[in-house]
Amino acid sequence: MSEKFLMKGNEVIGEAALKAGCKCFFGYPITPQTEVLAYLSKEMPNRGRVFLQAESEIAAINMIYGAAGTGVRCMTSSSSPGISLMSEGISYLVGARLPCVIIDVVRGGPGLGGIQPAQSDYFQATKGLSHGDFNLPVYAPNSVQEIYDLIQEAFDVADIYRTPVMVMADGMLGQIMEPIEFKERVKRPLPEKTWKANGLNGRKSHNIINSLYLDPLELENLNSELQKTYNIIKEKEVKFELYNCDEICDLILIAYGTTSRICKTVIKEAKELGINLGLIRPITLWPFPSEIIKNAVTKTKNGFLCIEMSCGQMVEDVKLAVNGKSNVSFYGRTGGIVPTPEEIIKYINCNWGSNK
Repeated sequence: MSEKFLMKGNEVIGEAALKAGCKCFFGYPITPQTEVLAYLSKEMPNRGRVFLQAESEIAAINMIYGAAGTGVRCMTSSSSPGISLMSEGISYLVGARLPCVIIDVVRGGPGLGGIQPAQSDYFQATKGLSHGDFNLPVYAPNSVQEIYDLIQEAFDVADIYRTPVMVMADGMLGQIMEPIEFKERVKRPLPEKTWKANGLNGRKSHNIINSLYLDPLELENLNSELQKTYNIIKEKEVKFELYNCDEICDLILIAYGTTSRICKTVIKEAKELGINLGLIRPITLWPFPSEIIKNAVTKTKNGFLCIEMSCGQMVEDVKLAVNGKSNVSFYGRTGGIVPTPEEIIKYINCNWGSNK
């Protein structure tokens, strides 16, 4: 039997990065992810790695640019307002095609908002992270174990496609403690980093890391290559979970992160009221499991209900996937309030229960 450890989500973020071979971490403290820095500040020097608390989030992301350019695995971690500050640097990383991992432990907004958990960075992560035509693969774990597993995956995906990858966890996942198993995983084949700037190393000329293209045709070619890469990612890297969707459902819930765990409790308790619910859990928020949702239209009598700790940001992607062929509704809480199973069941019973 494998050994398990009781650890906080933020600490597991750090340990997952170390076990994935992360050589450099640059970041700046912000609640609710500060323990990531606290953990790595102790562990990285002891393991011969580089830890540096930068003077700001802007400095941290530009340090990531420098380290990633040498070909080493590197990571930064922040929370919602900090990710906003990093946005310009993230676009530079994309333009230079530099792999790295970015952690966002989401807090409530807008503005400084509050330090309680939220899912209100969905738009930022999947649609409006920064300037230019680009996307990032975005993973949304729903447990401490999955934080570990998906960060391992994120480092590989970053190297395979030469792109920054984001792992987005709500603040609750960063703060809770759960059993964690440091499982051995099947390592994906990785390409050689022939592009890295690390001296001549037998080459006739130095590699140059750059995101500035003054020739518009060269910039268009870069964008074409990026779009080709994104299409491959859409084809090969979509991750999702289907729960209780084998039979025709009265309603299919769509939720990710902590909210998806609450929805599994809702499904169990709703059965006692004679309501059969299913759940589609996006694990990758980008690429979004649009085809899975589209194909589930025939599996639901009353459509889909998005449950989020936001004002309904994921609803847009669900509606695009459904394409008008089914109803899409929303229930959510904001401001750091986590919805309870009882209030969700009450909402469902009032709208789709036997009295309707």
